[in-house]
Formats: sequence, structure tokens, C-alpha cells
Amino acid sequence: MRYVVGFTGTERARDAVALATSLATTQGAKVDLVTVLNPPQDGSVAPGSKAAEADLKQAQSELPDGIESETHVRIADSFAAGLLEAAADLNAGLIVVGPTNSGLLRRFTVGTVATALLHASPVPVALAPRGYRHRDRLSRLTCAVGGRTGAEAVLDVAVESAARRGLPLRLISLVALDAHGATHPIDTVKAAHEHARGLLSKAQEQLPEDHDATVTVAHGRSIEQAMDDVEWDPGELVIVGSSRLAQRRQLFIGSTANKMLRGLPVPMVVVPRGWERTER
Repeated sequence: MRYVVGFTGTERARDAVALATSLATTQGAKVDLVTVLNPPQDGSVAPGSKAAEADLKQAQSELPDGIESETHVRIADSFAAGLLEAAADLNAGLIVVGPTNSGLLRRFTVGTVATALLHASPVPVALAPRGYRHRDRLSRLTCAVGGRTGAEAVLDVAVESAARRGLPLRLISLVALDAHGATHPIDTVKAAHEHARGLLSKAQEQLPEDHDATVTVAHGRSIEQAMDDVEWDPGELVIVGSSRLAQRRQLFIGSTANKMLRGLPVPMVVVPRGWERTER
């Protein structure tokens, strides 16, 4: 397994490297640090290549012992395009990026690179919140499940990932009562609990015996309010699926995931629609 990490040389790049370190430590994956430069107009060597290589080598030297890694300077018309090309060439199973330089601590601010990846990547994209510094093994995997048809498709990915990594699995359902136009909010919340418990039973059937699996249902007038009542572990990772509007094997982040992303204090991985894990 190889993870492509978008490295810009900024403080926010450290967030992405920290997340990749935690993921690689948990998974036993190889980390590919990738910087993307714009192509020179005259066909010469791209300006900044030597400085970019030096920054990459410095970041590589700071990775913990035992993590296999390589550095790459790519030339492309955009940073996102360079990362996608690198992921394809390296047969990577994940692209890891950090937030923009603006935004609140422990929150993810979606920039142009992340936006482009979240609408085009054929492999999962991991997003680190601002100021992320957890480098140890992950402590829990949380899968966001909804009530719409097909929304639970990402569950199989989460179950397989939790079982393979030996991580506790938590299913979480966030209910925005205003979005449902609920005239009877108690009935709406009750239905969410029943749906979540059904998914938990399905997950437990697939997980090894005695594997730690729980469910959390949080509700509020909005997704943001619902998230206020949810507790997060510092070493937690949240998995969400693409919008049902996404093309097969492509990413397209939906409105609920987008609202979650802006309020999450922990990393999020967005899985393409119809994606199936293969050995990479």
C-alpha cells in the first residue's frame, strides 16, 4: 500500500505529513511525499526544483524510523492534477492533503486543491484538519452513515478497514431536524436510531467475534449542532462515502459530508462511489 502526500513546504503540509504518518504506522504503508511545480514556459527545468527537493528531503528525514518513504517532484498544470497523476503512476491507494493556511485550529478549511480532488479522485482522499499533529497509531475508526438509499455503501469499506487494522469501529448518524422538515422530531430521531442499529448488526456480522463496534446517533437543528454533542478521540479517523450523485469510482462530496468536514476536529477520508480496495 502506498500513500501519496501533497507537500507544499508550508506549515499546513506538516498536518498532511502527520496524518500520513499515523495512517502508515497503523497500516504499514509506504509514504510518497509529492511536491508539484508548474511547467516552465520555455521548456527548461521548472523554477524552484532544487528548493522543492530540499524541502522534501527535510520532511522525509523527520518521518519516524520504520516508515518506508520516497520523495517526488512532479510537473503539472495544477497541484491537484500532479497529485492525481502521481497516485496513478505509483498505484497509490490514498491521497493525503492538509488544509489551507487560513481557518480555525483543529478544523479543515477546504482549499482549491482539496476541492479539485474531492470532485475528481478515483482513490480515497484523506483530509487533515489544521494543526493536526497525531503521529501515533489510530485509536478508532468512525463511519458516517445516513438514511438515504445507498448511503450505507461505505459501511463495507469501514468494516473491512477496522477489521484489518484491529481498530474499534463506531457508526455515527447525524440527524439535522430542520433539513428533514420534521414535524415530529421524535419519530425522525427514532427512525435514525433504528436504521443505525440495523447497520450495526450488519457490521457485527462481518467483523471478527468480540470486535469492538458501537453506534452513535446525534441530532440537532443542523448537522453542525448535531456534531456539537459528539466526542472525538485525538487518534480517530472518520470515513464518509461520496455523494450518490458521483460517477462510479469517482469522488463527489455531498452537502452533509461537506458540513461535517468544516466542523470535524479529526481527519476525514472520503471514499469514491463504488470503490473497492485492492492490494496496492
